[in-house]
Amino acid sequence: MATKTETQVVSKSSKPPLRFMHVTDQSTYQNPSFVLESKGVVKYEDRPIPELKGETDVVVNIKVTGICGSDVHYWATGAIGSFVVKSPMVLGHESAGVVSKVGSAVKSLKVGDRVALEPGVPCRRCERCKDGHYNLCPLMEFAATPPYDGTLAKYYVLPEDLCYKLPEHVSLDEGALIEPLSVATHIVKQAAVKPGNSVVVFGAGPVGLLCCAVAKAYGATKIVSVDIIQEKLDFAVKFAATGIFMPSRTPAEESAARLIKEQDLGEGADVIIDASGAEPSIQTAIHALRSGGTYVQAGMGKPEITFPITAMCVKELNVKGSFRYNQGDYKLAVELVETGKVSVKELITKRVSFWDAEKAFEEVKAGKGIKVLIDGVEG
Repeated sequence: MATKTETQVVSKSSKPPLRFMHVTDQSTYQNPSFVLESKGVVKYEDRPIPELKGETDVVVNIKVTGICGSDVHYWATGAIGSFVVKSPMVLGHESAGVVSKVGSAVKSLKVGDRVALEPGVPCRRCERCKDGHYNLCPLMEFAATPPYDGTLAKYYVLPEDLCYKLPEHVSLDEGALIEPLSVATHIVKQAAVKPGNSVVVFGAGPVGLLCCAVAKAYGATKIVSVDIIQEKLDFAVKFAATGIFMPSRTPAEESAARLIKEQDLGEGADVIIDASGAEPSIQTAIHALRSGGTYVQAGMGKPEITFPITAMCVKELNVKGSFRYNQGDYKLAVELVETGKVSVKELITKRVSFWDAEKAFEEVKAGKGIKVLIDGVEG
């Protein structure tokens, strides 16, 4: 057995203390996995190679994984809302890889196929699953959401229909970004964006940027990106936005009036998406919508906020939430990349090796770059 040594790394900043388990002979690992042991404590661990759970399952050799804000939140705080890390959990859920084993009844995939992974397995039996909203399944087994392990390992197993074959000209890097693109696709579907719509997106992080891109693909003619960081706005207008807006520390109604005037939104925007979760953004968004407009809450923030309910009522707004992705979202996301209607390559700002995974988490927590990728285990 390989000799293990443990080191403690403590930062002087606000980052949580990190403890990493280092292995002198990593070649002995069959299924190396990046494991969150508890708040701020991660280690590399050898896990068993996953077995096929059913005849329609496939085992995927993970080749690349993107880091999501939720991964970093679990690492930094040990919880997201009611989802609390109580036992060691493999991190990661934005992955692509190569099929290494297939069940006896698998028909659409074969060993060697490159796939994007939809990392949530619904029960398929509950009322929500049966009425077509499997993303709301109360028994969902979602990767890197306690107590279920994620995809930052050499191998991962999923049902055949949750692995989407990548077209020849779509790279594995792009395949890893199908997950956040599917999130954005679902959000834009919830917003029912139509050709000619004006769309405002609060938050210029990966999901907000992808919402701009998907809205453009849906035919929106005016797409405004809102953020408090100029560098992010500069990227947004090069990527997919037709206009940008930086809010100031003024009351929400004043900020909304300035947004409408500067971006020539007439009576207000047709659709506003909040991908920030910030209370001032949510308040401004409601005031910046036209009567009968649509608001979609995509970003998660404080559990409770002060909400402009009167404005919502008198303008008869359509207010919706959005959670993960649902039927057809992954398929559409792959098609958007395949056809060139949405490009995701520009979002990739850094990559690290599997054995330097902690660096990716530090980069994302520090707000550096847009999308950081972790390469799969070599060999």
